[in-house]
Amino acid sequence: MQTIRWGIIGCGDVTEVKSGPAFNKVNNSSLVAVMRRDTEKAEDYALRHNVSKWYDDADDLINDKDVNAVYIATPPAFHEEYAIKSINAGKPVYIEKPMALNFASANMIAKVAEEKGVKVSVAHYRRGQPLFNKVKQLLKENIIGNVRFARLEFYKKQLPLEALNVPKVAWRVNPVIAGGGLFHDIAPHQLDLMYWFFGDIEKASGIAGNQSKLYEADDIVSGNILFKSGVIFNGLWCFNIAAENEKDLCEIQGPEGKMRFPIFEHKKIEIIKNGKTENILFEPLQHVQQPLIQKIVDYFLDNGPNPCSAEDGAKVMQLLDDFTRQ
Repeated sequence: MQTIRWGIIGCGDVTEVKSGPAFNKVNNSSLVAVMRRDTEKAEDYALRHNVSKWYDDADDLINDKDVNAVYIATPPAFHEEYAIKSINAGKPVYIEKPMALNFASANMIAKVAEEKGVKVSVAHYRRGQPLFNKVKQLLKENIIGNVRFARLEFYKKQLPLEALNVPKVAWRVNPVIAGGGLFHDIAPHQLDLMYWFFGDIEKASGIAGNQSKLYEADDIVSGNILFKSGVIFNGLWCFNIAAENEKDLCEIQGPEGKMRFPIFEHKKIEIIKNGKTENILFEPLQHVQQPLIQKIVDYFLDNGPNPCSAEDGAKVMQLLDDFTRQ
């Protein structure tokens, strides 16, 4: 295998800019086929993105001989089915986050991939981005001393009622399709970074509730993690506050100072120590998944390590379960 020839199952919004174009921009990679259940939408996507083949059946894409790797970008309810079908066809898989509906489903994907000897990576793509690689480097350099704790606050305004009638919004707060609500959509990125920064987990627990009663899923979640390193993490996610109080902040504290940065705005890291603040600035990325996709292509071609394994993805799903278990 000299080139990864991708097929996308589920060419919806996430693939328009964040990921889809990157498959043709990284080295040794090309996008050759896409699938969506709506044939017209699949064809439209293919024509706009210069993709030669389109399908309305996932099995047809998986069994296409020109496709040697599959990117699964459907809602989470379908990840396990399509991942296992692709694995059984001997094709490496790149799976959107959240990896599956729950830990059991994610763990099944990881188990089958190991049994079949097929490569799987998960789209926790912030692992590839410069801002978070810099955070990881600074932590390794002990820029604020040995980390004591990390605190995350993520607050968003309540969804308007009319948005719940829009299919591309409504499925994200349907637990049957998404595994949970907006927490399950957002938190995998944040929790994966904490796991990537601080390592193995000793224990985790949380509290979740549905305060606004607008939909079936939880709209507020609080969670705690004790890492084996001794670092303690606390996070609060609220999706029903006033617009002026929206917040996206992660703060990491050590005995010599602290670091602050957003998770969803690729802007800056603040380092605050000795009464002074240093800002490290970053340019926005055109395709936010592109750096990780390059690493995944290299991994699939045996030219590098797995940047985010199925086992890592399953551990993040375990955290989601731990935080929201009733």
